[in-house]
Formats: sequence, structure tokens, C-alpha cells
Amino acid sequence: MQFDLIVIGSGIAGLCTALAAAPRRVAVLTRQELAADGASRWAQGGIAAALGAGDSAAAHARDTMVAGNHLNDAAAVQALTAAAAAAVRWLAAQGVGFDSDEHGFRLGREAAHSQSRIVHAHGDATGAVVMRALGAVARAAGHIQIFEQHRATRLLSRDGRVYGVAAQGPQGPAAFTAQATVLASGGIGALYRYTTNPDTADASGLALALQAGAAVSDMEFVQFHPTALRTRDGRSGQLPLLTEALRGAGAVLVNSAGRRFLCAVAREAELAPRDVVARAVWQELERGESVYLDATRAVGEDFPQRFPTVFAACAAEGIDPRRQPIPVVPAQHYHMGGVRVDAGAATSLPGLYAVGEAACSGVHGANRLASNSLLEGLVFGRALGARLAQLPRTVLPAAAAIPDAGGEVGSGIAGAVRDLLWRHAGLVRDAAGLAAAQRELQALAQSAANQAERDRLCVAAEIVAAATRRGASIGAHYRCDAVQVRAG
Repeated sequence: MQFDLIVIGSGIAGLCTALAAAPRRVAVLTRQELAADGASRWAQGGIAAALGAGDSAAAHARDTMVAGNHLNDAAAVQALTAAAAAAVRWLAAQGVGFDSDEHGFRLGREAAHSQSRIVHAHGDATGAVVMRALGAVARAAGHIQIFEQHRATRLLSRDGRVYGVAAQGPQGPAAFTAQATVLASGGIGALYRYTTNPDTADASGLALALQAGAAVSDMEFVQFHPTALRTRDGRSGQLPLLTEALRGAGAVLVNSAGRRFLCAVAREAELAPRDVVARAVWQELERGESVYLDATRAVGEDFPQRFPTVFAACAAEGIDPRRQPIPVVPAQHYHMGGVRVDAGAATSLPGLYAVGEAACSGVHGANRLASNSLLEGLVFGRALGARLAQLPRTVLPAAAAIPDAGGEVGSGIAGAVRDLLWRHAGLVRDAAGLAAAQRELQALAQSAANQAERDRLCVAAEIVAAATRRGASIGAHYRCDAVQVRAG
């Protein structure tokens, strides 16, 4: 099947790329049904943009740089923040019903932002509302063909140039060819014991890129959200997220004695950068304490209206957050690293592009600023699609024999990787633990049953290797055996 453009992934980055590429013929490959796939729809936090009086794109850029410990690519940050307000208005024009008040968009505050600049939809359901609207627009777009239940298994390349992808679909293997292939496949949450991401956030796009020889960057920078809901059964995998907007509204973190421990850790207390808050929660848990997010005073009776998604998740666990503090645990949330791209979202391989969480554009530096993730997919996806729409058409080679699907990752390897990365490449790292992780990964590689398992182990090894090379602590990468560094 031949197209002008192939997009692997149907989150906000993938659909924005596909929509902006009109009138070129675009194939969107998605692992599940369009409405159910990807991490974007799980985003409770909103989208950051300088929309309020007294705010500016420059102030948004400064906050982004500070959160990223100034390891950000300054040009990428400027491009993101300058386009943010127009991108939010574009989403509203596509049918996204953002929350509003008498002044227009209702603007919230989240950690490390100097201004109230976060737009939300239906309280804490921003991602779901945005993806419903974009999904409907994409289905109605005549230039887009959506292939549901299709798992990309191998990039197709010849003479160093990517010209498509092999995939496994409901009718078996298939080959898609195009002059441009875009990885918009999301993050790595399934590689950690606790995560806010769905199971399909399994680093599959990174694995495809590594197989093909593409360069990756900043793999050590893994962000952990401080407040995932700790369930009664203590399960691992995807946990319900307790949005940062709760702390923005005044909710506080307390231990089992009712003490607010963040006040002694950071001047901003609960509104300190995520890595600081997440490590403080982790340290309390390591001391044998329980940790709770208490919104009984800050939100109280307004909980069902202001945070309906969180309220429903708490109710499912038998918790009434209007009257009870919510038990929490940190969870892997976002990966700042990924496939290295330039200012035009091009990877090191001709014909291959990456956007969204799968890409490392440099915009987040060592730590992503809250509510810049949906924004990144939105802004850079639209820009990439518009650029690819201008590419001259070329003659493509015929697809060779379709590679083997590569198998599935078994529960043994999947569980071993989750526990290993959580233990040794999680919130706190040291040389001894990272060395142990490298040895364990090498041993696991000897027992890998298929290519899918080798791919999973390869991505895990890249994370561990990057964390080993960076001996100093900075941003989300924290080495307890090194001195903390703050750049800039």
C-alpha cells in the first residue's frame, strides 16, 4: 500500500501531523481502535499557553527552561511557546470545548509555572476531550486513511533511506510505503513497574528506530509523576493519575502522621518541579511512611465537578476525596528522551521523522514543564505535517518480502524489565545499581525468545547506559552517588 506519508501512532502528535499534511495521502497506523489508543487521551492536565493578561510566550519559555535545568534547546522552546496560543485556538476551532469563564479560557496554575496559563477541558479530562475531537476530524478527512489494529513491526529501508513500514494487522502482515514515515508512537511507561501510561506506551517506536540505526538522545531523562493513586490491591502497571492541577488548586501532600513534608524540601512545597516532589514522596515511602494527597480543604465538596476523572477513580477504590486524603505513589509519567530530531523533526535517517513523546526535540531538557506535553504534540505535529505536505513526490522502491512480525513480549521478560528499571533506573540511581542493571539485561538477552523481546531489552539497555554515562544529577536524572548539578 503506497501513500505520501505514513504516521505510526494516533495520539495528539500523530493526528495533528496527519491533519496538517493535507492534501497528501496519509496512512495512520494505530495499535488499537482510534478512540482507545495512545496516552494522549489519558492526559488529565491541560495545555500550557500564554493566553492571560500579563503573561507572555517569553515568560512561558523561561519557565520551560528553568524546569528543564537549561539543558533545553532554546530555539525549540521558543518555537513551542510562541505557537502555543494560536495552537490552542486552533483546537477550539476543531470542536474542543475548553473550560471558560467570563474572561474567556479558564486558566489554571501548575507546578513550576510563574503564571496561570493552563487550559483544561471538562476539568481533568483534557486529553480525552481533545482526542475525541481530533479523532472525529481525522475520520472525516478525505486525505487520511486510518488502519486500526495495526502494529508496526519493522521500518523498511534501502540504501540508508527509510521508505515505509511493515505492520501486523487483522488480516496478517502488510507493507506500507511512503516518501516520509513519522514515528508518533508515544512513550516508555510499560517498561516501569508503576506508570500513568497505557500498556501500548511500550517504547515500540524507539525500538523501531534503534533497529534501523537511528540516533537517540537523553534516554536517561525519565519523568515520574509524584501522585498516582495507590490502589488497594497494590497492582503495578497503569495506575490512575491524580492531576497536578489538584496541587495547583491547593491540595497538599502529607505522610501518615499528617505532616506536610514538602515544606522542608523546597520553597515551592507541593508546587516544586515534579522531580523534586516525586523524590520526596519516594523517600517518605522508603522510610516506611504512607503518603496521601489531601484535597479535602482545597477542593472539598466541589470535587465531582472540578475533577470528575479523579473523583471516579477514587470512588472505584472506595475513597471519597471530598472527605478523605488519597493514598499516592510516584509513577513513571513521561520520557524526555527519544529519537533524536532536528528543528524540522527529521531523524538521523533520511525519510524518517519523529514527533511527540517518541522524539527528542530538546524542548524539555532534563525535566518537562507541566502541560507542555500535549502542547508539544500539537505544535510540532502541525508544523511537521505542513512541511511534509510540501515535499516533492518521488518514485518509491517496491517493498521487499515483509519481515517477520517479531513475536510478542512475554510476561517474564516484560515483568523483569519493569522491576529492573524501577529498582535501578527509577527515581534514584547510583553506579552500583546501574552496573547491576546492565548485567541483568545482558543475561536476559541470552534468554530472549524473539525479536520483540530483544527490542524491549535493547531500549532498556539504552536507558541504563545513558544513566550510567551521566554521572552528575540534573533534572529528572538523580544520582544519589553524585553532587546535584543545576545548569544555567
